[in-house]
Amino acid sequence: MSPPATKIPGLVFCAGQTATGDIKPATNLKEVLELAGSSFDKVVKYNVYLADMKGFAAMNEVYIDFLPKPMPSRSCLQAVPPGDGTVIEIECIAQA
Repeated sequence: MSPPATKIPGLVFCAGQTATGDIKPATNLKEVLELAGSSFDKVVKYNVYLADMKGFAAMNEVYIDFLPKPMPSRSCLQAVPPGDGTVIEIECIAQA
């Protein structure tokens, strides 16, 4: 099993964090970043994978309201979920 984050000098690469059910509460990412010595303020790139793009508006609402400004770049794609009930997977790259 891979670690939730890999740290190299200056950067933290967070593995995908998944959630089932509603998209809004989907974030273990904050804890992973903090354990690696980083935070949402230091994220430079997000990759978001949705099981269904119908969830984009809900995800985007949380993204806009929750994250500090200026927001980093982001990709959002529809993807086959890794497990039953998974609706979202989020990974990121942050400054250490």
